[in-house]
Amino acid sequence: MTESARGVRPARRPDVPRISATLARAWADYRWSGWALPEDGRAQRLHRWCELAVLRGLDTDSVWTTDDGSAVAVWAPPSPPPVADDLRAVLDRDLPRMLGSRQPVVLASERLAEQGLPEEPHWRLVMLGTLADRRHAGLAARVCRPVLERCDAEGVPAALTAYTRLAVTWGQRQGFAVTHATRTAVDHELPAWAMVRRPAAGSGGGEGGDG
Repeated sequence: MTESARGVRPARRPDVPRISATLARAWADYRWSGWALPEDGRAQRLHRWCELAVLRGLDTDSVWTTDDGSAVAVWAPPSPPPVADDLRAVLDRDLPRMLGSRQPVVLASERLAEQGLPEEPHWRLVMLGTLADRRHAGLAARVCRPVLERCDAEGVPAALTAYTRLAVTWGQRQGFAVTHATRTAVDHELPAWAMVRRPAAGSGGGEGGDG
């Protein structure tokens, strides 16, 4: 592990309560959460959303956290396997409960934003969060570093979708570039950007770029 990623490790099942809470606290002030989740019981809806994202990430060994759980990155790997039947049943049951009447517009907006993502297999940053009192210390970059280094080593792109300019700026600092800009479906209330990070030039395993 590189110096920049020290104190960062793959998450494990016992970490689920702590890192789900970290993501929920971090996303509580993210504009997307207020737009996507109904106001009634929003905190509980958000926590369950984060918990299911973590469980799905653990299913593919693609969640990274700091040792103290104060920063978390949930990724989806290239060509992920089908969701396990038991987790699929939970997702099918809980997704409508979490999103309520917002589900059609949220899912439609995700499809719009994803138009700029790579067609080839890539790592997708699903969720990223740092506790408020630990921000501005580079922890978000550190929990993403293991996957980005793997992308460089294997010549694979990484991608994310962002809903604030602050998130876009952060992505650009990590080497991501905007590939598609749109607004949320129906209400056009939020801007949305797709961002892609090409593997570093000279990396092995595929075609590299300088993004």
